[in-house]
Formats: sequence, C-alpha cells, structure tokens
Amino acid sequence: MKTRRKARKLALEILYEMDCSAHELKDTYAYEKANMDVKSNQKDFALQLVVGVWEHRAWLDQVIHRHAPQWPLTQMAYIDRNILRIAIWEFGVYDCTPMKVAINEAVDIAKIYGSESSYRFVNGVLGVLADKENDVRQMLISKINTEHMKA
Repeated sequence: MKTRRKARKLALEILYEMDCSAHELKDTYAYEKANMDVKSNQKDFALQLVVGVWEHRAWLDQVIHRHAPQWPLTQMAYIDRNILRIAIWEFGVYDCTPMKVAINEAVDIAKIYGSESSYRFVNGVLGVLADKENDVRQMLISKINTEHMKA
C-alpha cells in the first residue's frame, strides 16, 4: 500500500472516531497509531492531516455544504464527511497534494471504507470543487488566516 495512503487511512480512522464520539485527539491518536502498522513519517503526515482538519473543520464543512447543499452535513455519513475534509484540507490549505491526487486518493479510500455509493458521492463533490480550486483555496486560506489573527 502506498505510504501516504496508509497515513490517510490512519487520519480517517482518528477523525471518524473523534467525529462520532467525545474522544480527545491525543488519546485517539495514541490508541490508533499503536494499533496500526505505519512508519514514523506516515504517523507524522497522519497527525498533520488530523490536526489541520480537526482545527478547521468548520471552514471545511462550509465548503462541503456550499458544494453539496442537497446533503446536510448532519445527515452525511461520518466516513464520507471526513474523507471530504481530508481531501479538501490537502489540496485547499495544506497544499501538499495536487488536487487530482487528492481526489483519486479520496475516491479510493471511499471505496474501501464507505458505503456502496460513497465513492461516487465523494467524487461528485470533489469534482465540483475541482472546477473551483482557486476560489476554494483562497476562501479557506483567507478564513483560516483571519481566525489565526484573532487568536
């Protein structure tokens, strides 16, 4: 399995648990990384994804809601929502992954972890975002920078 894919799967497992429980990041991360066969650099990348996504999930959710308004976030599957968050974070804010790679990875992970139709949903939402990549990136970075300036 690809090195970064393992990290994304670890990030997804952590985000999923945190999203549907009241577990804290530190405890969830410690438990998951201890039970997954990943290398140190994979754990580091997974933690970067988790921290970035979790801290800025409100802004990421706004992007998702804006581009998938027929699917309220509260009715969206936890898995699908977190796969979308990770992909959008990677190409929109963290800027470490080309958009096409982030979409392909998200779709592949949705095929493994999601429902029968998850990968089509994830691909559809991210496909709409691909057409607006620069707008999405500017919106997210602007909101996150504004948030950091207030802190």
